[in-house]
Amino acid sequence: MDFFERTGKMAIGSRLRVLTETLTRDAASIYGLYGVELKPKWFPVFYSLTDEQPKSVTAIAREIGQSHPSVSTIVKEMTKAGLITEFDDKADRRCTLITLTENGKSLSQELITQLRDVERAVEQISAECDNDLWAAIADWQEALARKSIFDRVREIKEQRENSEVEIVEYRPLYKKAFYELNRNWIELYWELEPHDIEVLENPEKHILDKGGHIFVALYNGYPVGVCALCPMPAESHYDFELAKLAVNNSIRRKGIGHKLCDALISKARELGSKRLFLESNTRLKPAIALYRKLGFKELPEYHPAYARGDIQMELTL
Repeated sequence: MDFFERTGKMAIGSRLRVLTETLTRDAASIYGLYGVELKPKWFPVFYSLTDEQPKSVTAIAREIGQSHPSVSTIVKEMTKAGLITEFDDKADRRCTLITLTENGKSLSQELITQLRDVERAVEQISAECDNDLWAAIADWQEALARKSIFDRVREIKEQRENSEVEIVEYRPLYKKAFYELNRNWIELYWELEPHDIEVLENPEKHILDKGGHIFVALYNGYPVGVCALCPMPAESHYDFELAKLAVNNSIRRKGIGHKLCDALISKARELGSKRLFLESNTRLKPAIALYRKLGFKELPEYHPAYARGDIQMELTL
């Protein structure tokens, strides 16, 4: 058990599998000890039918908590072994019912003594242990029914990643990151335009000094994303434009773009803005999907400020 001492609770599935395999091997040996020709995996289906009530595969699967395909496979095996039989439901011809054959009923009587002995053996093990495994399993099943391990791990992953990503306001030390992150994504598809270069080389003059804001995403303290809230001309219908959104391509699935946009939208609201504007390109499908998710709507007409622009959108705050 040194392996499980090293791995700890993260290997719970593997440890339960080892326990299950041990119990299954013993179960097969116990059936042999009593001369009962029953495979361990058949037992739940077999026991479900010992009340002598005909049942469908769906009903059995629901009762024993196994999948329909798994139960269907076991039914075929047990039918071949002569323990159960199938017949059409008179009330619903589309439904097939299953019941024990005479051999199956006879076997159920032979099992009575064996099951009593097994129960006593399990009680002995429980008495030797500090913890009640049977009760603990029931508690775990209830907890997993409320929320699966997958959902719990996903939440923990999101919480950890949220703590690793910090959104901060622009400072001069992030000037190089602001330029390079934007240049990298633009040059991936297009070329930098003169207006790009003006803004990226001097964000203080073109954005901050005019009342705009720039937010930077830090991943473990390193700048990996930027986005700007740029003041719009006085004659515009908008106060600000959401622009210069760029995220390092190597940092994926951490919602950094979403976090940056959320920060800028919150800042726009704080500044009293009623509507935000943005210009993009439909080739950037993840970005467009993000904007739509945030509530941006496409404008029916657009007058692009950049040659690469082919879509303009607005968000009512």
